[in-house]
Amino acid sequence: MASQPIPGIQADGWFREESTMWPGQALSLKVDKVLFDGQSDYQRLTIFKSSEEGKWGNVMVLDGAVQLTDRDEFVYHEMMAHVPLCAHPSPKTVLIIGGGDGGVMREVLKHDEVERCDLVDIDGLVIEQSKVHFPQVAQSFFHPKANTTVGDGAAFVQGKENEYDVIIVDSSDPEGPASVLFGEEFYSNVKRCLKPGGIVCSQGESAWLHLHLIEKMTTFLRNDIKFASVRYGMIYIPTYPCGSIGCLMGAKDAETDVTKPIRELPLAVQEKLKYYTADLHRAAFALPAFAKQLNQDA
Repeated sequence: MASQPIPGIQADGWFREESTMWPGQALSLKVDKVLFDGQSDYQRLTIFKSSEEGKWGNVMVLDGAVQLTDRDEFVYHEMMAHVPLCAHPSPKTVLIIGGGDGGVMREVLKHDEVERCDLVDIDGLVIEQSKVHFPQVAQSFFHPKANTTVGDGAAFVQGKENEYDVIIVDSSDPEGPASVLFGEEFYSNVKRCLKPGGIVCSQGESAWLHLHLIEKMTTFLRNDIKFASVRYGMIYIPTYPCGSIGCLMGAKDAETDVTKPIRELPLAVQEKLKYYTADLHRAAFALPAFAKQLNQDA
C-alpha cells in the first residue's frame, strides 16, 4: 500500500471525487476500508470498500475518478456491450480496447454468436486487481473465448484491416493514458479494423458536462473519418458525474441502424439482465432538446 495520501480520501473518512473535468461539483462516498492503493506506470489505482449504509460495495477509482462500484456497474457494462452487439446481425469477432475490469467482456460473452473476444488494456494492474476485488465483474477473463493483451490499444489497431465485427472502446476520461483514444488517428484505424457492416461503440462522456467535446467527436467521425452513421446514446448511472455517461456509436455501412436492436439475447439471459432492454436500447438515442443536434446528420 502507498504511504502518501490517497487521492480523494479525506481525513473524515469520506471519498470525494473532484476533477477539473467537472468543476464545482463532487461525488462523496463514505469509506469503510481501503482494499488496495498503488501506482502503475500509467495511473493511480485505488479500491475501497464503501460503508454498509451506502450499499455501493467495492469501488474502483483511477486517478481520483470513480470507474465502477459493485452496486451500479451493470448499467454501463450492459449498455456498452448489448447496444452494439444487438444492432449487428452476426457479431462473431469483438475487440474491447480498455475495459480492464472485465465487465464489458462479461456482457459480450453472453452472446452465443461471439466466437472470439479480444481485450487490450494498457494497465495490467487494473486487470490483476479486478480479479481480486471484483470477481463478479472479472469472471470473463477466464472464459475460453476471451483473449487478453496488456498493451496499447491505439497501437494494437494500427495496420489491422477488416478483422472485427464490433469494436468497443471502454476508456476512462480523456486525460492521461486514455487521451489518445479520443483522437482522429485512432478512429481512422478503428474504422479500418472493422469488417463491412461493423460497429464501433465508445465511451462518450456526459452530455451534461462535455457537450462541446461530444459535438467535436461526432463531427470528425462523420466528416473526417467518414462513418456512414454516427449516433450518441445516453446512459443513466448514479455514480458517474451528473448521473450520466454516453455511448458514441459509429456504423461503417449506411445500412446499419445502431439505434434499433435487430437481435435478441436468449430469454434466459434477458431475464438476468438488470438494465438493458430492447426498449431502453431505442430510447437511449432519444435525446433531450439541448443535445438533439448530436444525432442529426449534417
